[in-house]
Amino acid sequence: MSSSRRIAWMVGTWIFILVIYSAASLSLLANAGLLLNAGTPHWRRNLFWMLIAMSCTLWMIGQFQWTYHEVYLHKPLPDLNPGDIVFFLRGIPMMAALALRPHRRRGEIRLRFGYLDLVLLFTWWTFLYAFAVLPWIYASPMVAQYNYNYNLLANIQNMVIVGGLASLWLTSSGVWRIVYANLFGGATLYLLTSLVINVAIAGGRYYTGSLYDLPLLSHFLWLALAGVIAYQNRSKSDAPSENAYDSDPDSTSEENVWPARLAMAAVISLPVFAIYTLRFSHDDPEVRDFRLMATLIASVPLALLIFLRTHLADRDRSRLLAKSEQSIENLKRLQAQIVQSEKLASLGQLAAGAAHEINNPLAAILGFSDLLADDPTVPEKARITASKIRDQARRTKTLVGNLLSFARQVPAERTLLDINTVVNNAVQLRALDLRSGTTRIELQLESVLPGVRGDGNQLMQVFFNIISNALEAMEAATGGVLTIKTIRDRGNVVILFSDSGPGLKDPHRVFDPFYTTKPVGKGTGLVLSICFGIVQEHGGKILCYNRQEGGAVFRVELPAVLAAFPAKELHLSTTSTTPQKPS
Repeated sequence: MSSSRRIAWMVGTWIFILVIYSAASLSLLANAGLLLNAGTPHWRRNLFWMLIAMSCTLWMIGQFQWTYHEVYLHKPLPDLNPGDIVFFLRGIPMMAALALRPHRRRGEIRLRFGYLDLVLLFTWWTFLYAFAVLPWIYASPMVAQYNYNYNLLANIQNMVIVGGLASLWLTSSGVWRIVYANLFGGATLYLLTSLVINVAIAGGRYYTGSLYDLPLLSHFLWLALAGVIAYQNRSKSDAPSENAYDSDPDSTSEENVWPARLAMAAVISLPVFAIYTLRFSHDDPEVRDFRLMATLIASVPLALLIFLRTHLADRDRSRLLAKSEQSIENLKRLQAQIVQSEKLASLGQLAAGAAHEINNPLAAILGFSDLLADDPTVPEKARITASKIRDQARRTKTLVGNLLSFARQVPAERTLLDINTVVNNAVQLRALDLRSGTTRIELQLESVLPGVRGDGNQLMQVFFNIISNALEAMEAATGGVLTIKTIRDRGNVVILFSDSGPGLKDPHRVFDPFYTTKPVGKGTGLVLSICFGIVQEHGGKILCYNRQEGGAVFRVELPAVLAAFPAKELHLSTTSTTPQKPS
């Protein structure tokens, strides 16, 4: 190889590397500026900037093949170049990005629908290119018709992009208005440069690296500038603006409907193109056959995409319908709970007044029974009878006191509590309503326990509700035994409620609001969730599980106060006892 030829090869290689480096550097610079904004917590904004970066990448791929022919192979690009489709497809990500309208902060649409819409647009736009341009390459090669159709379709695409950016620019405000203005400027520069380059190509004056490429490359710098502006003002872009939200709900529903309308229009357009080809087109038979085949082939992926989108939409509608039905059911339960709460509040006031009135004759009964029981002049049989009357009167007074406490007629306060006393009070109150002789309560209370600081009324409500649920579950079956056990576990006082009933259907959900296995009207699903909140307020834990031998266990852990031990005030035996229903 001669030295001059070697020098020519070196110069050509250097020019080729320089051009590739310049184009790639500007494209990568644009992508870097755009992708700075792709790490926000808003997926619509991330996708917006990534789609614009994808558009720049596609252009870089098209420019690479152009440069490869002219600089490396030293051959002009073929007039009928199938690779021109890459330049055409670069507009699809840009149009998809405009449809996201990231400056609006409405409810986020589902990501999978956004991907499906992008694939749908990509498929249909590719079909449009195959229908209008490719016949003049493969069916009936004709340079003039190919250039005309390609330029017409590409210019329409660029005009759609420029018009969309202009609309976003005029309808936005704040930082987004500036960002859209720069994107509009870059897209307009690309449109005008593309028109000038097409004229230069028709006149044979264009080649890679000519002055015509300067404004084309400047378009990338302008896009990068828009990305940098958006990144530097990312905190301001999150601030609410007058156009950031929709005041009209119809506009939001309209935005959610337009992808479905686009899909419908894409499917309907295929028969229209086929009818045009058969009845109104005067092209060669080869062109008509090519277009009919392209229409037939495009109908398959488009139909599959429409089917998939409809399937996902139907599944989402079914899920939303199920959620709506569940919400309505919860609302009904909440309404019933409110009505029941009002009834219980009125009943509590009535019971409190009645209890106060009962306390007066009870005090007289206790006083006179004490006098009779302690009077040595009264016969022994009468004193024994008076002692029994005194014991029952004291038991009645205790029950009235528990009823007043449960009705919250005493002020709520955190005091040092003997947990055994609270458990006994809850058992006494619930034992009044034992309906079945086959259901009983067994107490296994540790004699010496550290104190617990809390509200005795609230804790008694927790224990009362757990006991009631266990007894109702066992009564619905064949009866059983509820064992209540108190123990000390390190720094906690633990209360275990173990029943021999059918167990829990879903132990992980029993504390969820509105979750209940009872029929409508029998339960609201709020009792155990309220108990969960009360125990947490006391710094404790409550959990439940099923026993291997059958039945359910509720475990309540409360932090112990180790500095003091409350006095014993047990009203039931700490050994195994069985409260009896009064006759």
